[in-house]
Amino acid sequence: MERKRVTLFISTLITTLLLCSTLVFATEEAATINSTKFGIWTILPPLVSIILAFITKNVVVSLFIGTMTGCIMLQLNGFNIVFALIQGFLDFVQRALNSLADPWNAGIVLQVLVIGGVIHLVAKMGGAKAIAEALAKKAKSVKSAQLTTWLLGLAVFFDDYANALIVGPIMRPVTDKIGISREKLAFVIDATAAPIAGLAIISTWIGLEVGLIGDAFNSIGQEVDAFGIFLKTIPYRFYNLLILAFVVITAVTVREFGPMLKAERRARRRQVIAEAEVASTMKELEPKEGVKLSIWNALIPIGALIIFSLISFYYSGWTAIMGGEDLVLQQTIENSPVSFYAIQQAFSNADASVALFQSALAASIIAIVMAVSKKIFTLSEAIETWIEGMKGLLITGVILILAWSLSSVIKELGTAMYLVEILKVAIPAFLLPALIFILGSIIAFATGTAYGTMGILMPLAIPLAYAINPEMNFVIISTSAVLTGAIFGDHCSPISDTTILSSTGAGCNHIDHVKTQIWYSLFVGFITIVFGYIPAGLGISVWIVLPIAFIALFILTMIAGKKVESSQEEIEYIINEN
Repeated sequence: MERKRVTLFISTLITTLLLCSTLVFATEEAATINSTKFGIWTILPPLVSIILAFITKNVVVSLFIGTMTGCIMLQLNGFNIVFALIQGFLDFVQRALNSLADPWNAGIVLQVLVIGGVIHLVAKMGGAKAIAEALAKKAKSVKSAQLTTWLLGLAVFFDDYANALIVGPIMRPVTDKIGISREKLAFVIDATAAPIAGLAIISTWIGLEVGLIGDAFNSIGQEVDAFGIFLKTIPYRFYNLLILAFVVITAVTVREFGPMLKAERRARRRQVIAEAEVASTMKELEPKEGVKLSIWNALIPIGALIIFSLISFYYSGWTAIMGGEDLVLQQTIENSPVSFYAIQQAFSNADASVALFQSALAASIIAIVMAVSKKIFTLSEAIETWIEGMKGLLITGVILILAWSLSSVIKELGTAMYLVEILKVAIPAFLLPALIFILGSIIAFATGTAYGTMGILMPLAIPLAYAINPEMNFVIISTSAVLTGAIFGDHCSPISDTTILSSTGAGCNHIDHVKTQIWYSLFVGFITIVFGYIPAGLGISVWIVLPIAFIALFILTMIAGKKVESSQEEIEYIINEN
Protein backbone atom coordinates (compact mmCIF):
# COMPACT_ATOMS: atom_id res chain seq x y z
CA MET A 1 0.00 0.00 0.00
CA GLU A 2 2.81 2.41 0.96
CA ARG A 3 4.65 1.73 -2.29
CA LYS A 4 1.45 2.46 -4.25
CA ARG A 5 1.09 5.79 -2.49
CA VAL A 6 4.69 6.73 -3.18
CA THR A 7 4.28 5.79 -6.86
CA LEU A 8 1.08 7.82 -7.10
CA PHE A 9 2.77 10.84 -5.43
CA ILE A 10 5.75 10.68 -7.80
CA SER A 11 3.48 10.30 -10.84
CA THR A 12 1.39 13.29 -9.76
CA LEU A 13 4.52 15.38 -9.11
CA ILE A 14 6.00 14.56 -12.52
CA THR A 15 2.71 15.29 -14.28
CA THR A 16 2.43 18.64 -12.50
CA LEU A 17 5.96 19.59 -13.50
CA LEU A 18 5.31 18.59 -17.08
CA LEU A 19 2.09 20.57 -17.25
CA CYS A 20 3.90 23.65 -15.98
CA SER A 21 6.51 23.54 -18.77
CA THR A 22 6.79 26.30 -21.31
CA LEU A 23 5.25 25.58 -24.69
CA VAL A 24 7.25 26.42 -27.81
CA PHE A 25 5.83 26.24 -31.31
CA ALA A 26 7.79 25.79 -34.53
CA THR A 27 7.19 28.81 -36.74
CA GLU A 28 6.04 28.56 -40.33
CA GLU A 29 9.08 30.56 -41.38
CA ALA A 30 11.44 27.99 -39.85
CA ALA A 31 9.54 25.18 -41.58
CA THR A 32 9.87 26.93 -44.95
CA ILE A 33 13.62 27.48 -44.49
CA ASN A 34 14.23 23.91 -43.30
CA SER A 35 12.22 22.32 -46.11
CA THR A 36 14.56 24.04 -48.57
CA LYS A 37 17.69 23.41 -46.48
CA PHE A 38 17.17 19.67 -45.90
CA GLY A 39 15.25 18.79 -49.06
CA ILE A 40 14.47 15.10 -49.28
CA TRP A 41 16.09 14.52 -45.85
CA THR A 42 13.02 16.14 -44.23
CA ILE A 43 11.22 12.80 -44.61
CA LEU A 44 13.94 10.92 -42.69
CA PRO A 45 12.46 11.15 -39.13
CA PRO A 46 8.99 9.75 -40.00
CA LEU A 47 10.59 7.23 -42.35
CA VAL A 48 12.95 5.99 -39.61
CA SER A 49 10.06 5.66 -37.14
CA ILE A 50 7.83 3.78 -39.56
CA ILE A 51 10.52 1.39 -40.81
CA LEU A 52 11.83 0.66 -37.30
CA ALA A 53 8.28 0.09 -36.05
CA PHE A 54 7.81 -2.70 -38.57
CA ILE A 55 11.29 -4.18 -37.98
CA THR A 56 11.46 -4.01 -34.18
CA LYS A 57 7.70 -4.17 -33.45
CA ASN A 58 8.46 -1.74 -30.63
CA VAL A 59 6.59 1.53 -31.12
CA VAL A 60 8.19 3.37 -28.20
CA VAL A 61 11.75 2.72 -29.36
CA SER A 62 10.87 3.49 -32.98
CA LEU A 63 9.19 6.80 -32.18
CA PHE A 64 12.03 7.79 -29.85
CA ILE A 65 14.73 7.11 -32.46
CA GLY A 66 12.71 8.83 -35.21
CA THR A 67 12.17 11.91 -33.05
CA MET A 68 15.82 11.97 -31.97
CA THR A 69 16.85 11.78 -35.64
CA GLY A 70 14.86 14.91 -36.38
CA CYS A 71 16.13 16.72 -33.29
CA ILE A 72 19.75 15.97 -34.22
CA MET A 73 19.13 17.17 -37.79
CA LEU A 74 17.79 20.47 -36.51
CA GLN A 75 20.87 20.93 -34.28
CA LEU A 76 23.44 20.06 -36.95
CA ASN A 77 25.78 22.95 -37.61
CA GLY A 78 28.64 21.92 -39.82
CA PHE A 79 30.22 18.61 -38.79
CA ASN A 80 30.08 18.93 -35.00
CA ILE A 81 28.24 15.63 -34.45
CA VAL A 82 28.90 15.44 -30.69
CA PHE A 83 27.38 18.87 -30.12
CA ALA A 84 24.38 17.94 -32.31
CA LEU A 85 23.84 14.72 -30.31
CA ILE A 86 23.85 16.53 -26.97
CA GLN A 87 21.69 19.42 -28.17
CA GLY A 88 19.42 16.99 -30.02
CA PHE A 89 18.78 15.05 -26.82
CA LEU A 90 18.01 18.25 -24.90
CA ASP A 91 15.72 19.33 -27.73
CA PHE A 92 13.91 15.98 -27.55
CA VAL A 93 13.35 16.38 -23.79
CA GLN A 94 11.94 19.85 -24.33
CA ARG A 95 9.61 18.64 -27.07
CA ALA A 96 8.32 15.82 -24.86
CA LEU A 97 7.64 18.38 -22.10
CA ASN A 98 5.98 20.75 -24.54
CA SER A 99 3.80 17.97 -25.94
CA LEU A 100 2.28 17.24 -22.55
CA ALA A 101 2.16 20.92 -21.57
CA ASP A 102 -0.16 21.61 -24.49
CA PRO A 103 -3.70 21.80 -23.00
CA TRP A 104 -5.20 19.78 -25.87
CA ASN A 105 -2.63 16.99 -25.56
CA ALA A 106 -2.84 16.97 -21.77
CA GLY A 107 -6.61 16.65 -22.04
CA ILE A 108 -6.27 13.68 -24.39
CA VAL A 109 -3.82 11.85 -22.11
CA LEU A 110 -5.97 12.52 -19.06
CA GLN A 111 -9.21 11.39 -20.71
CA VAL A 112 -7.49 8.22 -21.97
CA LEU A 113 -6.34 7.40 -18.44
CA VAL A 114 -9.66 8.28 -16.81
CA ILE A 115 -11.71 6.31 -19.33
CA GLY A 116 -9.38 3.39 -18.63
CA GLY A 117 -10.22 3.78 -14.94
CA VAL A 118 -13.97 3.82 -15.67
CA ILE A 119 -13.79 0.68 -17.84
CA HIS A 120 -11.75 -1.20 -15.20
CA LEU A 121 -14.16 -0.19 -12.44
CA VAL A 122 -17.13 -1.28 -14.58
CA ALA A 123 -15.42 -4.63 -15.16
CA LYS A 124 -14.78 -5.24 -11.46
CA MET A 125 -18.39 -4.30 -10.66
CA GLY A 126 -19.53 -7.08 -12.98
CA GLY A 127 -20.96 -4.72 -15.59
CA ALA A 128 -18.55 -5.63 -18.37
CA LYS A 129 -19.13 -9.36 -17.97
CA ALA A 130 -22.92 -8.84 -17.81
CA ILE A 131 -22.82 -6.77 -21.03
CA ALA A 132 -20.55 -9.34 -22.68
CA GLU A 133 -22.93 -12.16 -21.78
CA ALA A 134 -25.92 -10.14 -23.00
CA LEU A 135 -24.19 -9.30 -26.29
CA ALA A 136 -23.00 -12.90 -26.65
CA LYS A 137 -26.65 -14.00 -26.74
CA LYS A 138 -27.27 -11.65 -29.67
CA ALA A 139 -23.83 -11.85 -31.28
CA LYS A 140 -23.60 -15.61 -31.46
CA SER A 141 -21.57 -15.80 -34.65
CA VAL A 142 -18.53 -14.17 -36.21
CA LYS A 143 -20.84 -12.21 -38.53
CA SER A 144 -23.15 -10.83 -35.87
CA ALA A 145 -20.27 -9.96 -33.51
CA GLN A 146 -18.53 -7.89 -36.19
CA LEU A 147 -21.77 -6.21 -37.23
CA THR A 148 -22.54 -5.41 -33.58
CA THR A 149 -19.11 -3.81 -33.20
CA TRP A 150 -19.73 -1.85 -36.41
CA LEU A 151 -23.10 -0.58 -35.15
CA LEU A 152 -21.61 0.43 -31.79
CA GLY A 153 -18.90 2.32 -33.68
CA LEU A 154 -21.55 4.19 -35.66
CA ALA A 155 -23.41 4.97 -32.43
CA VAL A 156 -20.35 6.73 -30.94
CA PHE A 157 -20.23 9.01 -33.99
CA PHE A 158 -19.35 12.26 -32.25
CA ASP A 159 -15.64 11.64 -31.57
CA ASP A 160 -13.04 9.19 -32.88
CA TYR A 161 -11.10 8.98 -29.60
CA ALA A 162 -14.23 8.20 -27.59
CA ASN A 163 -15.16 5.59 -30.20
CA ALA A 164 -11.83 3.76 -29.88
CA LEU A 165 -11.85 3.73 -26.09
CA ILE A 166 -15.51 2.81 -25.53
CA VAL A 167 -16.27 0.22 -28.24
CA GLY A 168 -13.10 -1.87 -27.81
CA PRO A 169 -13.42 -2.77 -24.12
CA ILE A 170 -17.14 -3.52 -24.52
CA MET A 171 -16.72 -5.88 -27.48
CA ARG A 172 -13.35 -7.46 -26.64
CA PRO A 173 -14.71 -10.27 -24.39
CA VAL A 174 -17.37 -11.11 -27.00
CA THR A 175 -15.00 -11.24 -29.97
CA ASP A 176 -12.41 -13.18 -27.96
CA LYS A 177 -14.97 -15.83 -27.07
CA ILE A 178 -16.28 -16.23 -30.62
CA GLY A 179 -12.81 -16.37 -32.14
CA ILE A 180 -12.40 -12.99 -33.83
CA SER A 181 -8.82 -11.76 -33.78
CA ARG A 182 -7.83 -8.67 -31.85
CA GLU A 183 -6.45 -7.36 -35.16
CA LYS A 184 -9.89 -7.54 -36.81
CA LEU A 185 -11.53 -5.93 -33.79
CA ALA A 186 -8.98 -3.08 -33.91
CA PHE A 187 -9.65 -2.65 -37.64
CA VAL A 188 -13.42 -2.44 -37.19
CA ILE A 189 -12.94 0.12 -34.40
CA ASP A 190 -10.50 2.18 -36.48
CA ALA A 191 -12.76 1.99 -39.55
CA THR A 192 -15.69 3.43 -37.58
CA ALA A 193 -13.70 6.07 -35.68
CA ALA A 194 -12.30 8.86 -37.89
CA PRO A 195 -14.31 7.86 -41.02
CA ILE A 196 -17.67 8.31 -39.27
CA ALA A 197 -16.57 11.29 -37.13
CA GLY A 198 -15.36 13.00 -40.31
CA LEU A 199 -18.77 12.50 -41.93
CA ALA A 200 -21.01 13.34 -38.97
CA ILE A 201 -22.75 16.70 -39.08
CA ILE A 202 -22.46 16.90 -35.28
CA SER A 203 -19.00 15.88 -34.14
CA THR A 204 -15.70 17.16 -32.79
CA TRP A 205 -14.32 17.23 -36.35
CA ILE A 206 -16.85 19.44 -38.06
CA GLY A 207 -15.60 22.72 -36.61
CA LEU A 208 -12.17 22.26 -38.14
CA GLU A 209 -13.54 20.99 -41.45
CA VAL A 210 -16.10 23.78 -41.90
CA GLY A 211 -13.62 26.42 -40.73
CA LEU A 212 -10.96 25.34 -43.23
CA ILE A 213 -13.49 25.23 -46.06
CA GLY A 214 -14.74 28.75 -45.26
CA ASP A 215 -11.24 30.23 -45.00
CA ALA A 216 -10.10 28.63 -48.26
CA PHE A 217 -13.12 29.95 -50.20
CA ASN A 218 -12.65 33.40 -48.67
CA SER A 219 -9.05 33.38 -49.93
CA ILE A 220 -10.32 33.22 -53.52
CA GLY A 221 -12.96 35.88 -52.95
CA GLN A 222 -15.92 33.51 -52.78
CA GLU A 223 -18.55 34.02 -50.08
CA VAL A 224 -20.11 30.62 -49.49
CA ASP A 225 -22.06 28.73 -46.84
CA ALA A 226 -19.17 26.62 -45.54
CA PHE A 227 -21.50 24.18 -43.77
CA GLY A 228 -23.51 23.81 -46.98
CA ILE A 229 -20.31 23.01 -48.89
CA PHE A 230 -19.43 20.47 -46.20
CA LEU A 231 -22.79 18.74 -46.69
CA LYS A 232 -22.26 18.66 -50.46
CA THR A 233 -18.88 16.92 -50.01
CA ILE A 234 -20.45 13.95 -48.14
CA PRO A 235 -21.41 11.89 -51.24
CA TYR A 236 -17.85 12.42 -52.53
CA ARG A 237 -16.16 11.13 -49.35
CA PHE A 238 -15.49 7.88 -51.17
CA TYR A 239 -12.93 6.41 -48.78
CA ASN A 240 -15.03 7.07 -45.67
CA LEU A 241 -18.13 5.52 -47.23
CA LEU A 242 -16.30 2.59 -48.82
CA ILE A 243 -14.33 1.60 -45.70
CA LEU A 244 -17.58 1.52 -43.71
CA ALA A 245 -19.14 -0.69 -46.40
CA PHE A 246 -16.00 -2.86 -46.53
CA VAL A 247 -16.38 -3.77 -42.84
CA VAL A 248 -19.93 -4.99 -43.52
CA ILE A 249 -18.91 -6.93 -46.64
CA THR A 250 -16.06 -8.79 -44.91
CA ALA A 251 -18.26 -9.47 -41.88
CA VAL A 252 -21.21 -10.85 -43.87
CA THR A 253 -19.13 -12.89 -46.34
CA VAL A 254 -16.56 -13.96 -43.69
CA ARG A 255 -13.86 -13.32 -46.28
CA GLU A 256 -10.46 -11.89 -45.50
CA PHE A 257 -7.13 -11.51 -47.30
CA GLY A 258 -3.51 -10.65 -46.60
CA PRO A 259 -2.19 -10.66 -43.02
CA MET A 260 -5.74 -10.32 -41.67
CA LEU A 261 -6.67 -13.71 -43.13
CA LYS A 262 -3.81 -15.33 -41.22
CA ALA A 263 -4.75 -13.48 -38.03
CA GLU A 264 -8.39 -14.57 -38.32
CA ARG A 265 -7.49 -18.20 -39.00
CA ARG A 266 -5.19 -18.23 -35.99
CA ALA A 267 -7.93 -16.66 -33.87
CA ARG A 268 -10.46 -19.32 -34.88
CA ARG A 269 -8.03 -21.98 -33.70
CA ARG A 270 -7.19 -20.05 -30.54
CA GLN A 271 -3.56 -19.54 -31.55
CA VAL A 272 -3.59 -15.75 -31.73
CA ILE A 273 -3.24 -15.22 -27.98
CA ALA A 274 -1.17 -17.40 -25.71
CA GLU A 275 -3.18 -19.19 -23.01
CA ALA A 276 -1.35 -17.35 -20.27
CA GLU A 277 -2.19 -14.01 -21.89
CA VAL A 278 -5.84 -14.98 -22.24
CA ALA A 279 -5.94 -15.98 -18.57
CA SER A 280 -4.31 -12.70 -17.59
CA THR A 281 -6.75 -10.67 -19.68
CA MET A 282 -9.77 -12.50 -18.32
CA LYS A 283 -8.48 -12.02 -14.77
CA GLU A 284 -8.26 -8.27 -15.33
CA LEU A 285 -11.85 -8.16 -16.61
CA GLU A 286 -13.22 -10.67 -14.10
CA PRO A 287 -15.59 -9.06 -11.57
CA LYS A 288 -14.90 -9.06 -7.85
CA GLU A 289 -15.75 -12.38 -6.29
CA GLY A 290 -19.35 -12.62 -5.10
CA VAL A 291 -20.59 -9.65 -7.16
CA LYS A 292 -24.03 -10.11 -8.71
CA LEU A 293 -23.79 -9.46 -12.45
CA SER A 294 -25.90 -6.57 -13.68
CA ILE A 295 -25.82 -4.80 -17.04
CA TRP A 296 -26.78 -1.57 -15.20
CA ASN A 297 -23.34 -1.57 -13.60
CA ALA A 298 -22.04 -0.94 -17.12
CA LEU A 299 -24.92 0.87 -18.83
CA ILE A 300 -25.18 3.64 -16.24
CA PRO A 301 -21.45 4.65 -16.10
CA ILE A 302 -20.87 4.22 -19.87
CA GLY A 303 -24.22 5.85 -20.67
CA ALA A 304 -23.24 8.71 -18.38
CA LEU A 305 -19.91 8.98 -20.23
CA ILE A 306 -21.69 9.37 -23.57
CA ILE A 307 -24.43 11.71 -22.29
CA PHE A 308 -21.98 13.89 -20.36
CA SER A 309 -19.74 13.99 -23.47
CA LEU A 310 -22.59 15.43 -25.54
CA ILE A 311 -23.45 17.92 -22.79
CA SER A 312 -19.79 18.88 -22.32
CA PHE A 313 -19.30 19.39 -26.07
CA TYR A 314 -22.33 21.68 -26.17
CA TYR A 315 -21.32 23.64 -23.07
CA SER A 316 -17.70 23.98 -24.22
CA GLY A 317 -18.82 25.27 -27.63
CA TRP A 318 -21.49 27.52 -26.13
CA THR A 319 -18.90 29.07 -23.79
CA ALA A 320 -16.47 29.65 -26.67
CA ILE A 321 -19.18 31.27 -28.82
CA MET A 322 -20.42 33.54 -26.02
CA GLY A 323 -16.85 34.60 -25.28
CA GLY A 324 -16.17 35.33 -28.95
CA GLU A 325 -16.87 38.27 -31.24
CA ASP A 326 -19.55 36.85 -33.55
CA LEU A 327 -22.58 38.81 -32.26
CA VAL A 328 -24.96 37.36 -34.86
CA LEU A 329 -24.11 33.80 -33.85
CA GLN A 330 -24.41 34.71 -30.17
CA GLN A 331 -27.89 36.12 -30.77
CA THR A 332 -28.90 33.00 -32.71
CA ILE A 333 -27.70 30.70 -29.92
CA GLU A 334 -29.53 32.76 -27.28
CA ASN A 335 -32.80 32.76 -29.25
CA SER A 336 -32.74 29.06 -30.21
CA PRO A 337 -30.28 27.28 -27.90
CA VAL A 338 -31.46 23.74 -28.78
CA SER A 339 -32.01 24.20 -32.51
CA PHE A 340 -30.05 21.99 -34.90
CA TYR A 341 -27.98 24.97 -36.04
CA ALA A 342 -27.16 25.97 -32.46
CA ILE A 343 -26.10 22.43 -31.53
CA GLN A 344 -24.02 22.09 -34.70
CA GLN A 345 -22.26 25.41 -34.06
CA ALA A 346 -21.65 24.53 -30.40
CA PHE A 347 -20.05 21.22 -31.33
CA SER A 348 -17.97 22.99 -33.98
CA ASN A 349 -16.50 25.36 -31.39
CA ALA A 350 -16.05 22.80 -28.58
CA ASP A 351 -12.69 21.83 -27.08
CA ALA A 352 -13.01 18.07 -27.48
CA SER A 353 -10.13 17.07 -25.23
CA VAL A 354 -11.43 19.09 -22.27
CA ALA A 355 -15.03 17.97 -22.87
CA LEU A 356 -14.06 14.31 -22.95
CA PHE A 357 -11.95 14.63 -19.82
CA GLN A 358 -14.81 16.33 -17.99
CA SER A 359 -17.30 13.66 -19.05
CA ALA A 360 -14.90 10.82 -18.18
CA LEU A 361 -14.35 12.31 -14.73
CA ALA A 362 -18.11 12.66 -14.18
CA ALA A 363 -18.65 9.05 -15.30
CA SER A 364 -15.89 7.96 -12.90
CA ILE A 365 -17.62 9.64 -9.97
CA ILE A 366 -20.91 7.98 -10.88
CA ALA A 367 -19.23 4.56 -11.14
CA ILE A 368 -17.49 5.01 -7.78
CA VAL A 369 -20.73 6.12 -6.11
CA MET A 370 -22.52 3.10 -7.59
CA ALA A 371 -19.80 0.71 -6.40
CA VAL A 372 -19.90 2.12 -2.88
CA SER A 373 -23.71 2.39 -2.62
CA LYS A 374 -24.13 -1.21 -3.78
CA LYS A 375 -21.49 -2.23 -1.22
CA ILE A 376 -19.32 -3.81 -3.91
CA PHE A 377 -16.34 -1.74 -2.75
CA THR A 378 -15.47 0.61 0.04
CA LEU A 379 -14.61 4.14 -1.10
CA SER A 380 -10.86 3.42 -0.82
CA GLU A 381 -11.20 0.15 -2.76
CA ALA A 382 -13.24 1.84 -5.49
CA ILE A 383 -10.65 4.60 -5.94
CA GLU A 384 -7.77 2.07 -5.97
CA THR A 385 -9.63 -0.03 -8.57
CA TRP A 386 -10.17 3.10 -10.66
CA ILE A 387 -6.47 4.00 -10.47
CA GLU A 388 -5.50 0.40 -11.27
CA GLY A 389 -7.38 0.74 -14.57
CA MET A 390 -5.23 3.71 -15.53
CA LYS A 391 -1.97 1.78 -15.23
CA GLY A 392 -2.63 -0.34 -18.29
CA LEU A 393 -2.99 2.81 -20.40
CA LEU A 394 0.19 4.54 -19.22
CA ILE A 395 2.04 3.05 -22.20
CA THR A 396 -0.58 4.62 -24.49
CA GLY A 397 0.18 7.99 -22.90
CA VAL A 398 3.91 7.48 -23.53
CA ILE A 399 3.27 6.55 -27.17
CA LEU A 400 1.04 9.59 -27.70
CA ILE A 401 3.64 11.94 -26.19
CA LEU A 402 6.33 10.49 -28.45
CA ALA A 403 4.04 10.74 -31.49
CA TRP A 404 3.30 14.40 -30.71
CA SER A 405 7.02 15.07 -30.21
CA LEU A 406 7.77 13.52 -33.60
CA SER A 407 4.97 15.62 -35.10
CA SER A 408 6.57 18.81 -33.77
CA VAL A 409 9.93 17.80 -35.29
CA ILE A 410 8.30 17.05 -38.63
CA LYS A 411 6.51 20.39 -38.55
CA GLU A 412 9.71 22.33 -37.87
CA LEU A 413 11.63 20.42 -40.54
CA GLY A 414 8.96 21.38 -43.09
CA THR A 415 8.31 17.77 -44.13
CA ALA A 416 4.74 18.47 -45.26
CA MET A 417 5.80 21.57 -47.23
CA TYR A 418 8.50 19.57 -48.99
CA LEU A 419 6.06 16.81 -49.92
CA VAL A 420 3.57 19.35 -51.28
CA GLU A 421 6.22 20.97 -53.44
CA ILE A 422 7.63 17.80 -54.98
CA LEU A 423 4.20 16.30 -55.62
CA LYS A 424 2.70 19.41 -57.25
CA VAL A 425 2.91 18.72 -60.99
CA ALA A 426 1.04 19.81 -64.09
CA ILE A 427 -1.67 17.23 -64.70
CA PRO A 428 -5.00 17.01 -66.56
CA ALA A 429 -7.84 18.66 -64.63
CA PHE A 430 -9.79 15.42 -64.19
CA LEU A 431 -6.88 13.88 -62.26
CA LEU A 432 -6.62 16.74 -59.75
CA PRO A 433 -9.05 15.26 -57.15
CA ALA A 434 -7.20 11.94 -57.30
CA LEU A 435 -3.83 13.70 -56.92
CA ILE A 436 -5.11 15.73 -53.95
CA PHE A 437 -6.34 12.51 -52.35
CA ILE A 438 -2.94 10.82 -52.87
CA LEU A 439 -1.02 13.90 -51.69
CA GLY A 440 -3.18 14.14 -48.57
CA SER A 441 -2.70 10.46 -47.79
CA ILE A 442 1.09 10.71 -48.12
CA ILE A 443 1.28 13.75 -45.82
CA ALA A 444 -1.07 12.19 -43.25
CA PHE A 445 0.83 8.90 -43.33
CA ALA A 446 4.17 10.64 -42.83
CA THR A 447 2.96 13.05 -40.14
CA GLY A 448 0.34 10.88 -38.42
CA THR A 449 -2.25 13.65 -38.29
CA ALA A 450 -5.43 14.06 -40.30
CA TYR A 451 -6.12 17.47 -38.74
CA GLY A 452 -2.69 18.79 -39.69
CA THR A 453 -2.98 17.46 -43.23
CA MET A 454 -6.34 19.17 -43.72
CA GLY A 455 -4.85 22.41 -42.42
CA ILE A 456 -1.95 22.19 -44.85
CA LEU A 457 -3.80 21.10 -47.97
CA MET A 458 -7.16 22.89 -47.83
CA PRO A 459 -5.72 26.41 -48.41
CA LEU A 460 -3.83 25.00 -51.43
CA ALA A 461 -6.41 22.62 -52.91
CA ILE A 462 -9.45 24.91 -53.17
CA PRO A 463 -7.63 27.83 -54.89
CA LEU A 464 -5.86 25.36 -57.22
CA ALA A 465 -9.10 23.56 -58.13
CA TYR A 466 -10.88 26.88 -58.68
CA ALA A 467 -8.06 28.13 -60.95
CA ILE A 468 -8.15 24.94 -63.05
CA ASN A 469 -11.93 24.64 -63.22
CA PRO A 470 -14.13 27.26 -61.48
CA GLU A 471 -17.23 25.06 -61.78
CA MET A 472 -18.44 24.63 -58.18
CA ASN A 473 -19.00 20.88 -58.34
CA PHE A 474 -15.36 20.33 -59.35
CA VAL A 475 -14.16 22.44 -56.42
CA ILE A 476 -16.43 20.46 -54.06
CA ILE A 477 -14.96 17.17 -55.32
CA SER A 478 -11.44 18.50 -54.72
CA THR A 479 -12.47 19.69 -51.24
CA SER A 480 -13.76 16.23 -50.37
CA ALA A 481 -10.49 14.73 -51.61
CA VAL A 482 -8.60 16.75 -48.98
CA LEU A 483 -10.86 15.61 -46.15
CA THR A 484 -10.90 11.99 -47.28
CA GLY A 485 -7.22 11.70 -48.23
CA ALA A 486 -6.23 12.97 -44.78
CA ILE A 487 -8.32 10.27 -43.10
CA PHE A 488 -7.01 7.55 -45.44
CA GLY A 489 -3.35 8.42 -44.73
CA ASP A 490 -4.05 8.75 -41.01
CA HIS A 491 -5.77 5.34 -41.11
CA CYS A 492 -2.61 3.73 -42.52
CA SER A 493 -0.08 5.53 -40.33
CA PRO A 494 1.47 3.71 -37.35
CA ILE A 495 2.21 7.06 -35.69
CA SER A 496 -1.40 8.29 -35.83
CA ASP A 497 -3.00 8.83 -32.41
CA THR A 498 -6.31 7.32 -33.62
CA THR A 499 -4.50 4.21 -34.82
CA ILE A 500 -2.71 3.97 -31.47
CA LEU A 501 -5.96 4.33 -29.51
CA SER A 502 -7.76 1.76 -31.69
CA SER A 503 -5.14 -0.89 -30.96
CA THR A 504 -5.29 0.08 -27.28
CA GLY A 505 -9.07 -0.23 -27.15
CA ALA A 506 -8.96 -3.63 -28.84
CA GLY A 507 -6.12 -4.87 -26.63
CA CYS A 508 -4.13 -5.60 -29.80
CA ASN A 509 -0.40 -5.29 -30.41
CA HIS A 510 -0.05 -1.95 -32.15
CA ILE A 511 2.23 -3.08 -34.96
CA ASP A 512 0.05 -6.15 -35.61
CA HIS A 513 -2.89 -3.78 -35.97
CA VAL A 514 -0.99 -1.58 -38.44
CA LYS A 515 0.32 -4.53 -40.47
CA THR A 516 -3.13 -6.06 -40.89
CA GLN A 517 -5.05 -2.83 -41.40
CA ILE A 518 -2.77 -1.21 -43.96
CA TRP A 519 -3.55 -3.83 -46.60
CA TYR A 520 -7.26 -3.22 -46.20
CA SER A 521 -6.82 0.56 -46.23
CA LEU A 522 -4.71 0.44 -49.40
CA PHE A 523 -7.25 -1.88 -51.03
CA VAL A 524 -10.13 0.52 -50.33
CA GLY A 525 -7.90 3.49 -51.19
CA PHE A 526 -7.20 2.01 -54.63
CA ILE A 527 -10.93 1.58 -55.29
CA THR A 528 -11.48 5.14 -54.04
CA ILE A 529 -9.12 6.51 -56.70
CA VAL A 530 -10.01 4.28 -59.66
CA PHE A 531 -13.77 4.03 -59.16
CA GLY A 532 -14.30 7.25 -57.21
CA TYR A 533 -12.20 10.33 -57.79
CA ILE A 534 -11.11 9.70 -61.38
CA PRO A 535 -14.68 9.17 -62.71
CA ALA A 536 -15.96 12.04 -60.55
CA GLY A 537 -13.16 14.23 -61.92
CA LEU A 538 -14.34 13.38 -65.43
CA GLY A 539 -17.71 14.87 -64.56
CA ILE A 540 -19.71 11.66 -64.12
CA SER A 541 -22.57 12.08 -61.64
CA VAL A 542 -21.79 10.96 -58.11
CA TRP A 543 -25.08 9.04 -58.07
CA ILE A 544 -23.63 6.87 -60.83
CA VAL A 545 -20.06 6.78 -59.47
CA LEU A 546 -20.99 5.83 -55.89
CA PRO A 547 -23.09 2.72 -56.71
CA ILE A 548 -20.44 1.52 -59.17
CA ALA A 549 -17.74 2.01 -56.52
CA PHE A 550 -19.75 -0.06 -54.01
CA ILE A 551 -20.29 -2.81 -56.60
CA ALA A 552 -16.56 -2.80 -57.48
CA LEU A 553 -15.70 -3.00 -53.78
CA PHE A 554 -17.95 -6.05 -53.33
CA ILE A 555 -16.71 -7.86 -56.44
CA LEU A 556 -13.02 -7.24 -55.76
CA THR A 557 -13.44 -8.27 -52.11
CA MET A 558 -15.04 -11.53 -53.23
CA ILE A 559 -12.17 -12.11 -55.69
CA ALA A 560 -9.33 -11.18 -53.31
CA GLY A 561 -10.85 -12.61 -50.13
CA LYS A 562 -10.89 -16.18 -48.95
CA LYS A 563 -13.19 -17.89 -46.49
CA VAL A 564 -11.64 -17.88 -43.02
CA GLU A 565 -13.08 -21.27 -42.03
CA SER A 566 -12.60 -24.35 -44.13
CA SER A 567 -16.05 -25.71 -43.39
CA GLN A 568 -19.31 -25.05 -41.56
CA GLU A 569 -18.50 -27.93 -39.24
CA GLU A 570 -15.32 -26.20 -38.12
CA ILE A 571 -17.24 -22.99 -37.36
CA GLU A 572 -19.80 -24.87 -35.27
CA TYR A 573 -17.04 -26.79 -33.49
CA ILE A 574 -15.25 -23.58 -32.51
CA ILE A 575 -18.43 -21.90 -31.23
CA ASN A 576 -19.64 -24.98 -29.34
CA GLU A 577 -16.21 -25.51 -27.81
CA ASN A 578 -16.47 -22.11 -26.12
